[in-house]
Amino acid sequence: MDLTRLTERLMSMDDETWKRHSNPWSVYTRFSILPLISIAFWSREWIGYYSIIPILLSFIWVWLNPRLFNAPTNTNNWASMGTFGERIYLARNKVAIPHYHLTPALLLQVLSGLGLPFFFYGLYSLNIWALMLGNLWIMVFKAWFVDRMVWLYRDMKETNPKYLNWLKP
Repeated sequence: MDLTRLTERLMSMDDETWKRHSNPWSVYTRFSILPLISIAFWSREWIGYYSIIPILLSFIWVWLNPRLFNAPTNTNNWASMGTFGERIYLARNKVAIPHYHLTPALLLQVLSGLGLPFFFYGLYSLNIWALMLGNLWIMVFKAWFVDRMVWLYRDMKETNPKYLNWLKP
């Protein structure tokens, strides 16, 4: 099981949650997660042990975000198609995806992960520059990954009626 599937399992993403997560508000507000986690952990410097409250709230936001917004009436947009592509990508062991999508997606995940040492070092040492670099690095490659998932969805939507039904003009 790869990290992406483990994350999906931990997030308890069922069909209804995926529908809600395809709302562009859900997708775009996910980019607030790393900065919120950063501020929450940094708050240990200001409020000591009480920082556990913003830390817990930031992780609750991670779980709550895909559930918070209603399923969109129109899914013909970049954000929605990105979530559709991610669903297809996660099911790649059941339904094969073209190799020209697999390698770049895996590479983008690895590249995104290369920002984690900067992120964690910045959190641990309270080094703002390392933390900002880690945040930016991870978010840029995550956005690129989502863009790649849009491409995957556009290439795969005609191969399965279920995929095509996700698209609502």
